[in-house]
Amino acid sequence: MSQGSGSMRTPIGRVRGLGAAHSGTKDFFRQRLTALAMLLLFIPALVVVMMLLGRNHAAAVQILGSPLVAVIMILFIIASAWHMKLGMQVVIEDYVHDEKLKLAAIIANTFFSAAVGLASIYAIIKLSSGV
Repeated sequence: MSQGSGSMRTPIGRVRGLGAAHSGTKDFFRQRLTALAMLLLFIPALVVVMMLLGRNHAAAVQILGSPLVAVIMILFIIASAWHMKLGMQVVIEDYVHDEKLKLAAIIANTFFSAAVGLASIYAIIKLSSGV
C-alpha cells in the first residue's frame, strides 16, 4: 500500500488536490461560477444595451442613471472580465511552454483584464452619474 514511502495514505490520498498548478479545481470552479453569473446577467444586460441603441448621450445617461441598471452592468462587466482572464490563463498555461514567457504572458493577461474591466466600470459610473 505505501510502496516504500512509509506512508499509510492510499495513492489517491497522496495525489488528491495536487494538480499541475495545485489550483486546477479552484480555477475550474471559478470559471464555471463566472459563466453562471454571466448567464444570469446576460438577459438584463442585453435589455439595457437594446434600450441604449439609437439613443443620444442624454438618453443614455438617463437610462444608466438608474442604480439598478448601473449595478447590473457593473456586475456583468466584473463577471466578464474575470471569466476572460481565467479562460486566457488556461490557454497560456496549456500552450506556452517557456516558463519566463508563460509568467510574462500571465502577468500581461492579468493587467489587460483588469484594465478592460476597470475602464468599463469607470465608463458606466461616469455615465450613470450624469457627467
